[in-house]
Amino acid sequence: MAKEGNAKKGAKVFKTKCSQCHTVEEGGAHKQGPNLYGFFGRQSGMADGYSYSSANKKSGITWGEDTLFEYLENPKKYIKGTKMVFAGIKKAGERQDLIAYLKESCSA
Repeated sequence: MAKEGNAKKGAKVFKTKCSQCHTVEEGGAHKQGPNLYGFFGRQSGMADGYSYSSANKKSGITWGEDTLFEYLENPKKYIKGTKMVFAGIKKAGERQDLIAYLKESCSA
């Protein structure tokens, strides 16, 4: 990944593209997608109480900046069989901003 993202801009990206299905606060509810608190450094498909697709559970991906950067561009291509119904974020800068926000808001 090239440059650091802007967490403030990333918060706007999250609000418009992610918050319909995800929460970020500790102890936050699962929606259509899992709560994202504490997912950095965790293997995919591991949030307690969320029903993941077997593709997600078996992917073996550990979430970090690089894996997220690729995943967010095209989730269905990155994890074939995922149930995440999201086309992806094509602009690299938007993905970097979103990742900066997620690092800030989802870390213990």
